[in-house]
Amino acid sequence: MIENKGFDNLNYSEIPLDKGEYEDCRFTNCNFVNADLSNISLTDCQFIDCHFSLTNINRSVLNDVSFSNCKLLGIHFNNCDDLFLSVSFDNCNMELSVFYSLTLKKTLFKDCNLTSVDFTETDLSRSTFQNCNLKHVLFQNTILEHVDFKTSYNLSLDPENNKIKHAKFSKENVAGLLGKYQIKIA
Repeated sequence: MIENKGFDNLNYSEIPLDKGEYEDCRFTNCNFVNADLSNISLTDCQFIDCHFSLTNINRSVLNDVSFSNCKLLGIHFNNCDDLFLSVSFDNCNMELSVFYSLTLKKTLFKDCNLTSVDFTETDLSRSTFQNCNLKHVLFQNTILEHVDFKTSYNLSLDPENNKIKHAKFSKENVAGLLGKYQIKIA
């Protein structure tokens, strides 16, 4: 097990991260583009200013992992080990990432670009989307009960195909709930 270690300015696209368990580690300004992070366990770890694009995280454990100022493009979080999955995102570009059929209760997405992210059949109960771009996000059979969307924008979802009881929306986002009806709101 690797504990309490900092990893700075490393390129894991060229030299792979050693397989194993990482606890209380901090990765800063690291490149994980096309890297293989499969079967790695990360607990209480932080990723700051890191770049992930098409990174393989199959069967990896992400337990209390935070991402800050990271690019996470096209990441299939649904391929992680979902038993202990607990993540948070602050100021991240997460375009085209996939969270299909995961349980992500009480997850924080703050100041993130979530353009074209797939949350199909995901349980996001009591999560917060704070000041996030939700353009073309796919919410289909998604549990959004008690989710806070108040400060996010470009929201579009079908209330009939998602569970939205007690979810919070801004007045500006209400139009995104009515899009399928092709009505004009003045």
